[in-house]
Amino acid sequence: MFPRNSVGLFRGNSEETKFCVSSEFPRKFLGIFRGFHFPSECPSEYRCFLVVYEYISNGTLADNLHGDQAQSRPIDWPGRLNIAIQTASALSFLHASGIIHRDVKTMNILLDSNYQVKVADFGLSRLFPPDLSHISTGPQGTPGYVDPEYYQCYRLNEKSDVYSFGVVLSELISSKKAVDITRSREDINLANMAISKIGNDSVHELADLSLGFARDPSVNRMMISVAELAFRCLQQEREARPSMDEVVKVLREIQEEGESDAPDVVEVEVRSGDEAALLKHGVPPVLSPVSEKETSGSNTTTTTSSSSRTRKSSF
Repeated sequence: MFPRNSVGLFRGNSEETKFCVSSEFPRKFLGIFRGFHFPSECPSEYRCFLVVYEYISNGTLADNLHGDQAQSRPIDWPGRLNIAIQTASALSFLHASGIIHRDVKTMNILLDSNYQVKVADFGLSRLFPPDLSHISTGPQGTPGYVDPEYYQCYRLNEKSDVYSFGVVLSELISSKKAVDITRSREDINLANMAISKIGNDSVHELADLSLGFARDPSVNRMMISVAELAFRCLQQEREARPSMDEVVKVLREIQEEGESDAPDVVEVEVRSGDEAALLKHGVPPVLSPVSEKETSGSNTTTTTSSSSRTRKSSF
């Protein structure tokens, strides 16, 4: 058993130290390592093993954004924003613990039965001593998600995860893949597309309109705010990118503002039958001409009485 609040270290075939999150490590939003499995058919000289994690029923975020589940059970905008917050919280926790994930992508973000996040696959992760500005190491990761400065300069630090998370945010906003060779040349890489569209104030050309971007003002504001955060995460210069702590803070503020923008629900009695209608924005039901005639007498009396009371109370 690994010590509480620690990571389990082991060596893979590459002799590079890697780690797994043990069941004693704080579990929230992190996929939990259960153990190793050594296949009997694997030759001993290759030291093969499988890393066993807890079972996550709803698969990967990539499946839910781009696969079959995207059609059968699409995730709405509030759900996507919640996923972004939980993923950012997991990465913030890892960075505070001196760990760089190094392979942040939608394939490594798992969703349980309640669509709660479990960040997984720490095969490329590195321990990052707090007294260092970076680690010099060969670039590794998944095309479309790799920090360009890390790729060009061989310098890894926690801002490399921030860049990758910016790509994930762009996927949540657009429902587009990180790399898609069927798109035009300049848009094959989603990070480049996002930088261009957001920088030119054309978020509507990036956003998945089915999420309510055009029809719901609250969703529109939240998606634009998240797009602006993604833009910051995707900056070429690391110094211009926020920390994961700041990312979590901004995302939570966006969520809180969105919830406060939610329209009021007003209960209005409907004359026909004993039904009651819940109306958004306090808009009353449209009465038919017959209903208007039938109730005109009582409505006139009520209106006059109400307006009189209003005028008296205003002085």
